[in-house]
Amino acid sequence: MIEEPDEAQAVPRTRLFEFPGGVLELQSHGDEAEDYGGFYLQLHDSTALDGHDQRAVMRYTPTALGYLRTDVSGVSQQWDESEIRRLAARYGYDLAEIVPYDPASGRPPLARLKAQATRLDAEAVFVPSLEHFPDGEAPGSLVQRLDVVTVHPESTYSRRAAPPVPDRAPVRRVDGA
Repeated sequence: MIEEPDEAQAVPRTRLFEFPGGVLELQSHGDEAEDYGGFYLQLHDSTALDGHDQRAVMRYTPTALGYLRTDVSGVSQQWDESEIRRLAARYGYDLAEIVPYDPASGRPPLARLKAQATRLDAEAVFVPSLEHFPDGEAPGSLVQRLDVVTVHPESTYSRRAAPPVPDRAPVRRVDGA
């Protein structure tokens, strides 16, 4: 006697998806919708670096974070978040997340932002304005690690333009100069 699978038991299945340049094999357990792909593949038409015309080439998209202080944004927090998303997309970044900081939490203002930037290997942080940073300035410790981009006024503080941090104290000359 042949046993039929129980409805609660998912039957594994394999689906093949063709895309320019290859085939993707997706194995599922049958509990997903029929049209569910389970992934997002972004392809751009381009010419390869060696000059050969290719139908599709995947491109690198740098990662960015958003940062805002909830007390500075206030009732405009959703607006600030949408402006951060808009500008990050315009600059060609993949905005991984927006890190809100609430001063009532008692944590250091930039601790979570720096941790997330390290974890995600982010290259930039977008903020509504410099007022969202302590003392209303882009912190040097942040600019050394990431490009800081403000929405209002639209400005970039590039980590490549920041002067190097000295490893030791400056040397004083013997003549007092």
